[in-house]
Amino acid sequence: MLKSFYIFIFLFIFGTNYLFSQKTNNGLIVVKDSIKSNEINPLAPAKAGFYSAILPGLGQAYNKKYWKIPIVYGALGIALYSYVNSEQKYNLFRDSYKRRLEGYKDDALQYLDTERLVTGQKFYQRNKDLSTFFIIGIYVLNIIDANVDAHLSQFNVNENLSFKPDILKNDINNQRNMAIAINYHF
Repeated sequence: MLKSFYIFIFLFIFGTNYLFSQKTNNGLIVVKDSIKSNEINPLAPAKAGFYSAILPGLGQAYNKKYWKIPIVYGALGIALYSYVNSEQKYNLFRDSYKRRLEGYKDDALQYLDTERLVTGQKFYQRNKDLSTFFIIGIYVLNIIDANVDAHLSQFNVNENLSFKPDILKNDINNQRNMAIAINYHF
């Protein structure tokens, strides 16, 4: 078990050296510039959040993350469907219960007794409340996602800031030690 852990660490450290975007050109290493030369727009996250607050998914479109829009609308659609369905069932149980209290036996749920009608009302009321909570939660997560994505799209990632695992030789006992270095070049 411990041996497989060391193998995993060894492969992780040496496997990540190939993740840097470099290509060789006649034996010379040419480093690709992976950042955009656009200037940072400090209002972009606020604008993306505002767009998502106005219309869910619009902030994701502003950030050019179009694949997230169906996820937002799918989640909102499921929560809205659950709310509408629970509302209809709640009204059905409530109306049947009211007719029973008035003395009528011809309601839609005549096969249920009054105790089960009350239990059904409570169940569907709870589902309505949970659906409302999920609708609000998905709406807020939509805004947060657009805002955070706009922030992260402006994050500066270049070769000046690097995370590189390395193996160092210990001068005292001539053994190799694993090390992780975080470098920033000015």
